[in-house]
Amino acid sequence: MSGTSPGLQPPADAVKPVRHPDAPAPGELLGAHYGQCFGCGGDQPHGLHLQARAGEGVSITAEFLVRPAHQGAPGLAHGGVLATALDETLGSLNWLLRTIAVTGRLETDFRRPVPVDTTLYLEAEVTAVAGRKIYSTATGRIGGPDGPVAVRADALFIEVKVDHFVNHGREEEIRAAMDDPDQIRRTRAFEVNP
Repeated sequence: MSGTSPGLQPPADAVKPVRHPDAPAPGELLGAHYGQCFGCGGDQPHGLHLQARAGEGVSITAEFLVRPAHQGAPGLAHGGVLATALDETLGSLNWLLRTIAVTGRLETDFRRPVPVDTTLYLEAEVTAVAGRKIYSTATGRIGGPDGPVAVRADALFIEVKVDHFVNHGREEEIRAAMDDPDQIRRTRAFEVNP
């Protein structure tokens, strides 16, 4: 991660990430962590509907189809939407660690435009863990999984407890997520975002 800002450089005592034994198997679709999530939720008509799959180690791949609702300049994806796709992909890595974490810092580089009706192929991996801090990196390519890099990001996620969401979220949504009888969906609802 050369060129990474000091806030995104793991400290000298950081350790290599360890995939949780109960993490989804490589190739397994992760699914939405919460139906109302703008990044991956199916209940958001203009959301990204990002589809992520577990990879080897502590990595994932994801795809996002840029639709007309996601444009900024005419015919091109909005940079904020691309940053959201990177953040969602990076945040999904925490499911492989079985850790609830929120974005602490996200540094993005926009390398080339991403046209509407283009699929953005994303790859992300956790690079280091230091206490509650999780360091990760991602790239987004166009034209295929091996195509040219259009966007990339480095991120720092901070492990939190579910109380973080209870104390800062809207009570109605928090209660609905916590009352979900599906243990996995209930856990995953609190997985990504500040």
